Amino acid sequence: MSHQVRAVVARGKGAPVSLETIVVPDPGPGEALVRIEACGVCHTDLHYREGGINDDFPFLLGHEAAGVVESVGEGVTDVAPGDFVILNWRAVCGHCRACLRGRPWYCFDTHNAKQKMTLLDGTELAPALGIGAFAEKTLVAAGQCTKVDRTASAAAAGLLGCGVMAGIGAAINTGNVGRGDTVAVIGCGGVGAAAIAGANLAGAAKVIAVDIDDRKLATAGKLGATHTVNSKETDAVEAIRELTGGFGADVVIEAVGRPETYQQAFYARDLAGTVVLVGVPTPEMKLELPLLDVFGRGGALKSSWYGDCLPSRDFPMLIDLYLQGRLDLDAFVTETIALDEVEKAFERMHHGDVLRSVVVL
Repeated sequence: MSHQVRAVVARGKGAPVSLETIVVPDPGPGEALVRIEACGVCHTDLHYREGGINDDFPFLLGHEAAGVVESVGEGVTDVAPGDFVILNWRAVCGHCRACLRGRPWYCFDTHNAKQKMTLLDGTELAPALGIGAFAEKTLVAAGQCTKVDRTASAAAAGLLGCGVMAGIGAAINTGNVGRGDTVAVIGCGGVGAAAIAGANLAGAAKVIAVDIDDRKLATAGKLGATHTVNSKETDAVEAIRELTGGFGADVVIEAVGRPETYQQAFYARDLAGTVVLVGVPTPEMKLELPLLDVFGRGGALKSSWYGDCLPSRDFPMLIDLYLQGRLDLDAFVTETIALDEVEKAFERMHHGDVLRSVVVL
């Protein structure tokens, strides 16, 4: 049996997305069929549309999602029909060398559904990050589903599936921010704003938000930044040093993904401090730093992929904090939209008008 549902499809590089009817098969072994309730519009979806990931068109976009499991295939025991779940794109295998060493967030063999969703003419779709959730229903590997408390808002919960988890995890998991630390976050879009929230959850004493957009800095203040710096008007490194007694921050999180801002992060950290790169660079970007400075400053230079998260551990914990009022996930939802408004949402995102537009079905 299969299901015909509405979905957002990207057919060609740079072309506007279209709302189309697709075919979703029933789940096979190890798979789950999920009815989508909400899905955030992430920069990664735009990268797919622009051909920045690969050219495996047509793409079924959307990956930052929450919904309800409708049915599961043979051998699935972790989730069941009726479970409210957040989808993730890192379904760990449990058997590779990283998993066996107790570091499943570095899993080298993550998996997706084996069956393909298609257009009505049978053309196979490439789901974004193995999810494809700008759709009324999608087919995923059961390991991509993490059950959480049903009382959570789907629009807010789904954001943990990508950007918000990446930012929070960059602070807590990768940066190991601790009580009393000073933290600077360069770039206060959705991921950077989440890193600010994560630093606060970890007990940072001072959180410095850096951006060139005063609107984003205002939002950063609402999410817990103790200080804001507009780097269009002020030298970011000097400002961070001035706010930290001349030393630099214990942890600097770079959430832009550019060589210029990475250099700012590198020189804005304290001796033996930590730089965390969570912003995504493009393939042609190069970084040049004096090797003596890398040696002489000590500390750690880290990259954070998906916030080094383990969904089964982190999603339920963060949803609990949200329901307790200790993590304001609702603050990341700038607007809710319909499926046919995704293209307009890309425009608003491009202009920096939103933290997240969220498709609600």
